[in-house]
Amino acid sequence: MMDYHLQFHPLANEDYKTAFAWYENVKEGLGERFAKAVRSKLKDIMLQPKAYSSKGNIKFREAKIDFFPYLIVFKIKVRKKQIFIGSVHHTKKSTRTKYRR
Repeated sequence: MMDYHLQFHPLANEDYKTAFAWYENVKEGLGERFAKAVRSKLKDIMLQPKAYSSKGNIKFREAKIDFFPYLIVFKIKVRKKQIFIGSVHHTKKSTRTKYRR
């Protein structure tokens, strides 16, 4: 098993913060449930990043966040032992921001 570390695109971090705030505004505690689901999926990705397939862009892979309409879009940088998170993408939004470098 290879140990990977995470690197977030700055806008991916903003995607996450925006979604967290929106869910927390809808119902207190829902934002924290979203955060927990994201953390859980990130752990899964770090353990088995190749278990997730690519969809629209072969360089990126997508992992569906449980119970929420979001994907974690990432690529594996094997030499750097890094998982690069390009976006935390709402499945109903435009794909223009889905694949960030």
